[in-house]
Amino acid sequence: MIEKIEAARRQMIDQQVRTWEVLDPRVLETLAAVPREHFVAEAYRGVAFADTAIPIGHGEFMLQPKIEGRILQALGLERGERALEIGTGTGFFAACIEHLTGDVESIEIHAGLADGAARALEQLGVTRVRVACADAMNRGFDPQYQAIAVTGSLPVYDPRFERALAVGGRLFVVVGSPPVMQARLVTRTAIDAWFSETLFETCIEPLRNAMPAARFHF
Repeated sequence: MIEKIEAARRQMIDQQVRTWEVLDPRVLETLAAVPREHFVAEAYRGVAFADTAIPIGHGEFMLQPKIEGRILQALGLERGERALEIGTGTGFFAACIEHLTGDVESIEIHAGLADGAARALEQLGVTRVRVACADAMNRGFDPQYQAIAVTGSLPVYDPRFERALAVGGRLFVVVGSPPVMQARLVTRTAIDAWFSETLFETCIEPLRNAMPAARFHF
């Protein structure tokens, strides 16, 4: 059974993640080291490594492995950096960030998901992820993070997250509406300056309570 799981994990990395231009060895090692199956409900264990968005409850989905790999690679995470994740979900991605940085604050709006993620992380012995149940759209952040990953999309770009970056910090965020959204990397280059670049196109579920896109009436 263990050999089968490891073969599926390796296939995930080689056939999904690498083919999406994720070649950073530290990112690939992280995805190999953090047991994705540990964070997947029993009913979905059979597709834990599949190229699909796995339901996790509350109408939310686990990101596809290739997208997780692209986010980690884009952020260029380093040991000792302070990271913030918006949207804990199962806790898997927070564990990946912690594997690279050693210090993660993760915010989840659904109490059930926050509790489940905290338990899964504790069972795995991951002690440097702090999970908080809160609405990220209704709280402020000090500009202290070197990396921020927003795991739900924003129909309209919201600058609150870029303002939480320390100078030199990087923000990954997906902006837009279906069927095509833009994944962006925003870097704070000075106290009052940011640089934004588009990385790739994708489509993920929106962040709860994010500002909706304007509707046009004719």
